[in-house]
Amino acid sequence: MGRGVFTSEQIKPETIIEIAPVIVMDCNDKKLLDQTALYNYIFEWGVERKQCCVALGYASVYNHSKTSNCEYEMDYEEQQIRIKAVRAIEAGEELFINYNGDWNAANAVWFKEH
Repeated sequence: MGRGVFTSEQIKPETIIEIAPVIVMDCNDKKLLDQTALYNYIFEWGVERKQCCVALGYASVYNHSKTSNCEYEMDYEEQQIRIKAVRAIEAGEELFINYNGDWNAANAVWFKEH
């Protein structure tokens, strides 16, 4: 875990929580970034996932859960990531996304889960 994003108020399902602009980089940049601490904070980008991006705002610090309460959607045309609630979220809860892409995917991730 580490950093995380928490809400101070109730959030209704389907609420857009954040629209984060992204900085898109090509596959050569991705190879370099994969060798840095940013590796854990970048998103694969593009239909073929050959690019990557750094999301501004809080999007890069949401923690992972297989039973997340939020999902993210890539908007390649507008170069942004939208974070949306998938269920009602109570004030004080941590907001989670599923790093596998689908909010309820049970696939293994590349790091050891707690």
